Amino acid sequence: MKKAKIYSDGGARGNPGPAAIGVLVCDEKDNKLADHGETIGETTNNVAEYTAVVRGLTLAAELGISEADYFLDSELVARQLSGIYRLKAEHLKPFFIQVKDLEKKFKRVTYFHVPREHPKIKHVDRLVNLALDHAGH
Repeated sequence: MKKAKIYSDGGARGNPGPAAIGVLVCDEKDNKLADHGETIGETTNNVAEYTAVVRGLTLAAELGISEADYFLDSELVARQLSGIYRLKAEHLKPFFIQVKDLEKKFKRVTYFHVPREHPKIKHVDRLVNLALDHAGH
């Protein structure tokens, strides 16, 4: 059984605007297993945050992770995925459903809201900005 810590961030320059995601998968001791950043077209910050979670869980599943602590700086998304907040925005429901389907590949996924000053969140935020800079946004 492999346990991991996953960190992700999504952002849009302008909201909506050019958007990107950043994902980092670490082992239990916070050593990097994989990271990934990419642009995702024109969208909102919340769609970017959810897209980052989808990519983070997909990457972790590909690495054979079975249990994950998932950290993100979006309090809204963390609380919606934890069941603390109800998801009301219709346009986010397909992403929410996709995350819940991906969770079935794991024994456990627990979501945590952390401040954007967290060193690993700073890393994934940098991946978001590098992807947007590289794309000329």
